[in-house]
Amino acid sequence: MIFNERLFRHEHVLNVARQMMTAARTAPKGKGMDLLEIALIEGEELKTLSDKMIAMAAENGMKFFLRDADNVMQAECVLVIGTRAKEHALNCGHCGSPTCGERPDGVPCVLNSVDVGIAIGSACATAADLRVDTRVMFSAGLAAQQLDWLSGCRSVFAIPVSASSKNPFFDRKPKE
Repeated sequence: MIFNERLFRHEHVLNVARQMMTAARTAPKGKGMDLLEIALIEGEELKTLSDKMIAMAAENGMKFFLRDADNVMQAECVLVIGTRAKEHALNCGHCGSPTCGERPDGVPCVLNSVDVGIAIGSACATAADLRVDTRVMFSAGLAAQQLDWLSGCRSVFAIPVSASSKNPFFDRKPKE
């Protein structure tokens, strides 16, 4: 039997994305508190995400949202990683306030942000090991957050995933 790689590419990318989800989940977390939420977006929801990013570009004037919206449509799938907000009660001062009780509303606990960053790094390292292309996107993460795809999460980031002849997330041209 002869199998052409093109027949399996999409399923392979989805399997890699699932492994990325596991890598993000098993990444180290501050105080061992797992506040992460992780989702895999594919199919019609990619268009929903892209359309939301286009609408946000019109609202906020950030043209890179348009470029990133195109990249979402070029991806096989998008991984979304976010954290629920919860202080770790360490009074460490890394957020800029001397104690957790003095931290202003809306300022995240640094450990939550670090946990998301470590999870993103673990997910992207897995993708690199398995030779698929990715790019971390604040813009797509913010759109997913506004779509409430990770209920109750703040600090949401997205990672589009692709396995094509040319990495669509590299040498990107700005939109006019």
